[in-house]
Amino acid sequence: MIEPIYITGTGVVSAIGIGKAATLDALLNNRSGVGQLKYLKTEHKEFPVGEVKLTDAEMRERLGIAQDAVTTRTALMGMLALGEALDEAHLTSDQLPKVGFISGTTVGGMDMSEQYYLDYLNGDAHKEYIAVYDCGSCSEMTAGHFGKFAFATTLATACSSAANAVIQGANMIRCGKADIVVVGGSECITKFHLNGFNSLMILDMKPCRPFDSTRSGLNLGEGAAYLVLESAESAKRRGIEPQALLSGYGNACDAFHQTASSPDGEGAFRAMKEALELAGLQPADIDYINAHGTGTPNNDVSESQAMMRLFGQVPPVSSTKPFTGHTTSASGSIEAVFCILALQHGFLPVNLNWSQAMDNGIVPVAKPEKRTLKHVLCNAFGFGGNDSSLLISSAKVPELVEGLTDKIKVLRQAQQPDSIFVLSAKQISMQQPLCEEWMDHPIIYDVPFTRSIDPSFKEYVSPIEARRMGRIMKRALATSKEALKASGCNTVDAIMTGTGFGCIENTEFFLDALSNEGEQLLKPTYFMQSTHNTISSLVAIQTKNYNYNATYAHKGISFESALHDAWMQFHLGKIGSALVGCHDEMTETFYRIMKKGGVMGQDDERCGEVAISVVLSSDGSSLRQAQGPQPLCRLTGLKMLHLPTMNNLMDAVTTMLQSADRSLADVDYILTGISGNHENDKAFLVETRTLFGDKPLLKYKHLFGENFTASGLGFYVAAQCLNAGRVPSHLFVNASEASDKQPTCILLFNRSDGKDFTLTLLEI
Repeated sequence: MIEPIYITGTGVVSAIGIGKAATLDALLNNRSGVGQLKYLKTEHKEFPVGEVKLTDAEMRERLGIAQDAVTTRTALMGMLALGEALDEAHLTSDQLPKVGFISGTTVGGMDMSEQYYLDYLNGDAHKEYIAVYDCGSCSEMTAGHFGKFAFATTLATACSSAANAVIQGANMIRCGKADIVVVGGSECITKFHLNGFNSLMILDMKPCRPFDSTRSGLNLGEGAAYLVLESAESAKRRGIEPQALLSGYGNACDAFHQTASSPDGEGAFRAMKEALELAGLQPADIDYINAHGTGTPNNDVSESQAMMRLFGQVPPVSSTKPFTGHTTSASGSIEAVFCILALQHGFLPVNLNWSQAMDNGIVPVAKPEKRTLKHVLCNAFGFGGNDSSLLISSAKVPELVEGLTDKIKVLRQAQQPDSIFVLSAKQISMQQPLCEEWMDHPIIYDVPFTRSIDPSFKEYVSPIEARRMGRIMKRALATSKEALKASGCNTVDAIMTGTGFGCIENTEFFLDALSNEGEQLLKPTYFMQSTHNTISSLVAIQTKNYNYNATYAHKGISFESALHDAWMQFHLGKIGSALVGCHDEMTETFYRIMKKGGVMGQDDERCGEVAISVVLSSDGSSLRQAQGPQPLCRLTGLKMLHLPTMNNLMDAVTTMLQSADRSLADVDYILTGISGNHENDKAFLVETRTLFGDKPLLKYKHLFGENFTASGLGFYVAAQCLNAGRVPSHLFVNASEASDKQPTCILLFNRSDGKDFTLTLLEI
């Protein structure tokens, strides 16, 4: 029997306390943690913030970590929260190899990079921190402190990141891919995003007042929270008392603006509505809403309109950001823990600092009130209109549990696709763009780094928009629009994007100005276009796509993480089509820094940029009968493993092939990710030969370059070879293995830092 998802452990760290006990005490006694800056070294002392009341050194001491260890504040806070969640769920290090880990962050290791940026440029001092800049590294540090998880990835959708991690974990359990997944997020305050929000003129110099007529902006905060999601069957088997039930969730894109919410709150309305529908509940069933409620004039109007549209008579609402400040990427999981505490202890969290009703807006909870709660909504909305809602219910609602059991059965059985069809795939890279000329006339490079060859962007974006738009965004638009055109699809049910570094050029511009010119008069455009999900949200805005939208930023498996999300939603019957992309850029400065940090650019490794957009569909019968373009190939298998043993890898190859009704004998070629990094390639080839014997090996990075989402290029290359019915001789690892054999089945084997491995099966 398929059962609902329970929450069996939670942990939280924020400005109001370290751990749940201190957090509950502050919530019940209306004690805010927002105050004057103390720990962040910045010129801006005028802005109240919600800082965690510990130095990095004090956190290291609590965690038993050496003071000279290479860590980030984001990871340290994450460790504190994760430790509490694991303890409550009675999960030991021996059990973690069967547990998934999904974290949300956008700042990542920026706290160290902004301190040492000029050192990175001018010498070797502090270069050990270069490798912990990216979001995935922070997630790996957080998880690695406790042991080896079975699966790990990172969501970077700005302020909805942690909420989307919860959604991804729930989908994993409902797909049967895991019994237990730990989800949440962590984010520290940095000068980078304090100044970024200031450049947008949305920081308040007084304590924030969400939904108040005098509101004038937000207060930034920091913190972390993690939730242990577990199938009811697993919780029962382990004898764990559930804290609450994750009964519904929804994600939608506002498709309106990169930083502002739409006047009618369309994305928020859709996300809350989807959460209710999944839970099988009516608006009248909701007892409390923990609003996103930032205190900005725009957000509070938009969210009010969305709630009034959906609920009519809006239930009790409050924003808890006056307690903690806006903890950005971590806010979804931190506030989910607040909701669980409210359910368990029967109270409505107060909307601190509120005194005057805003025009045409909601009136929040202004006074402490004890109340029995059964169902609560928790909202988290991010830049680019990435809107998510979590519906959390009391674990003691048996009729809901029974109803969800039936609903999940239907969800699992609905529209189970025989195959996922790859309708189209388009690239911009070091090769000629938006074509397959590389198959017969590849460009061969003898330089360590080169930028992409860009097409004319005139037909994809207007000249006025293009002047303020970073190149990575223009490439994403061009490949996305071309992929949609080639697929015959006007729109898709979901957009998933993988990016290792996001909009690094604009990040570099902002960081360079911050480091060299100080914290005054910084340009908002650079900050607006620096967040990772800028890419995915821009595609949604330009194509008017209001559906599911997610961005993954986990090093060398960022693309596969996005693909995995699509794979699960196809198999849950939630979507019938998806646009999956991978986009990374690299500047000369960033290349030098990454090479200095040993991240990439080692030995004979070529480095470049990538923009890949792929359209997938589960509609096989209509495609076979259609007169239009035929699919390139089918996606029939996908496995992701974190820190596996060789036996784990062997088992994964066997089970993936068996699930596709295939054996290793059916695989024609193995597409590897060897890159010219001698030490890495040597280990990679040993593992490849151990797993696949004498199967002919292919390569592609010598043509397209290395970067964190280069594996998306591998997917594109394999799909085009299957579609063309041939493998160009310049793709063979060993010239002696070159063959004219028509490919019908190609297995992609990706290795990231020797930690994360992926297996992807494509067939004609």
